[in-house]
Amino acid sequence: MSEIVNLSESLRTLNPKISALVPGHQVSSFLSRPIQFKFLSFPEKISLVAERIRAIDARKQDMQELDNSPVSVELGPICSESHFDQVMEEAQKLGESVVIVWMAAWCRKCIYLKPKLEKLAAEFYPRLRFYHVDVNSVPYRLVSRAGVTKMPTIQLWRDGQKQAEVIGGHKAHLVVNEVREMIENDSISSS
Repeated sequence: MSEIVNLSESLRTLNPKISALVPGHQVSSFLSRPIQFKFLSFPEKISLVAERIRAIDARKQDMQELDNSPVSVELGPICSESHFDQVMEEAQKLGESVVIVWMAAWCRKCIYLKPKLEKLAAEFYPRLRFYHVDVNSVPYRLVSRAGVTKMPTIQLWRDGQKQAEVIGGHKAHLVVNEVREMIENDSISSS
């Protein structure tokens, strides 16, 4: 594809009155002939640009989905032994695992760790449910049945059985990482 450009007489001669910096000169005679510009098409570049636009659109859609996901999920309370059994039974019917956080109102590490675990719960929401039990508000029989001796204790339950646990007596970010590993290992082993 080519295009012919004709220059008018006024463009062929530069006028010294317009600019003192540019002296008047006759533009060489080759400009008096039509100039042909060849415009090349670049199909590879066009397809590359189209690919990049599609990738950007896909990233935008992913970001919108992330924007719709919760930042944190409140840990569901378990207030009695019968409620604990009900949660386990429901999870077993659905074939899901459950994370139970055993804590106490007087435990400073528990209080500090809870919001971090709520953020972790958002990462696994809705395929994994997180609950918390205040050991001072449930019968000791339930605490004993779960084998909890220290606070905070985070347990992973599947099919009504305790699969793994993390005792959170150290730094919160380490506890959260251990809980994440525990969940991911359970996902691998149950697949």
